[in-house]
Amino acid sequence: MGTQAPTDQDYVPNKVDTRTAEQKAIDDWLPITSSRNAKWWYSAFHNVTAMVGAGVLGLPYAMAQLGWGPGVTVMVISWIVTLYTLWQMVEMHEMSTWSLEGNHYRNSTVWCAKTAKNIKLTYFIMIYASVHFVLSHLPNFNSISGVSLAAAVMSLSYSTIAWVAAVDKGVVKDVDYSYKATTTVGKVFNFFSALGDVAFAYAGHNVVLEIQATIPSTPEKPSKGPMWRGVIVAYIVVALCYFPVSLIGYWMFGNSVDDNILITLEKPTWLIAMANLFVVIHVIGSYQIYAMPVFDMIETVLVKKLKFKPTRTLRFISRNVYVALTMVIGMTFPFFGGLLSFFGGFAFAPTTYFLPCIMWLAIYKPRKFSLSWFANWICIVLGILLMVLSPIGGLRQIIIQSKDYKFYS
Repeated sequence: MGTQAPTDQDYVPNKVDTRTAEQKAIDDWLPITSSRNAKWWYSAFHNVTAMVGAGVLGLPYAMAQLGWGPGVTVMVISWIVTLYTLWQMVEMHEMSTWSLEGNHYRNSTVWCAKTAKNIKLTYFIMIYASVHFVLSHLPNFNSISGVSLAAAVMSLSYSTIAWVAAVDKGVVKDVDYSYKATTTVGKVFNFFSALGDVAFAYAGHNVVLEIQATIPSTPEKPSKGPMWRGVIVAYIVVALCYFPVSLIGYWMFGNSVDDNILITLEKPTWLIAMANLFVVIHVIGSYQIYAMPVFDMIETVLVKKLKFKPTRTLRFISRNVYVALTMVIGMTFPFFGGLLSFFGGFAFAPTTYFLPCIMWLAIYKPRKFSLSWFANWICIVLGILLMVLSPIGGLRQIIIQSKDYKFYS
């Protein structure tokens, strides 16, 4: 559970501010509460950056494990359900926030390093972390808007390159759309794992409330209006990235597609290299989006509970320690494929697929058997199944990959 999001009521004009000068100074210093002048388009590119990550390049591989019918069904239902739950979170903005950033760092770094074959993985992660030792000292969400915009553009760019290059290459000879696994057990576990891959691709709800907290709000013009406008734009971009990459990638390569379609494409070399560069730029931005709520949580504890003074030195030390910690974790456990599936289901499925629905039922109490009641319970059932099944496949992959694993390879 992260820090409490600033509520719309906290910013009502003419409301008597009961905070002390010290409390106000602290709130003006903390990353989330220090800036509240974002525009609706900030919501758009922040949400694109948070959601459309390198995981989109693994969707053709997920389709290969799911098959045409189930794959298309899972993709479409995920788009609809996650848009619905995101709407609920925007409506319930003042209720709570949560932050789950821990595995985002290592998944991003390992994914990029898979395409940088001539660089030792550990070195690549260290290079990647060195950028964040600098960027992590930008004070708040609005200060990283330029980084986030660049990352959002990169998302659309490398996704477009992936499916356009696949179309240009054409359907491979003797393309095979059957399951790659030859045993029933293998097919089932791969199916579960693919569900986690899709869940991870659609993850992005963990920072939605913090993004909305940066938008100005009054009783006449609540923040949910511009926030929702940005979300709609973001989800159009999500559709333009996810569906062409997943469907065209699988159509062209069948079950021979790699878990990163850029590896399968290989040529033209210059274009694939450009796409990989775009991926690196994107994950740099997305790390910052996911890290900012964590920084807010850490700094809130340090200042409000442990009574440290809100200084640049405190921020410098705490953020550097966090980046260093995630760097070490990323270097130590780079089981990307398995982690993608495991955390996609276990960590991200609840916040993305069904926790908002549980909160909605508890707070608004829709009439039993009404459309809202049915919609929420369907999302809850599907989300729980996803949370339970997908980590099973991911854990199996981790076990298989760990046999040949060497620490700090």
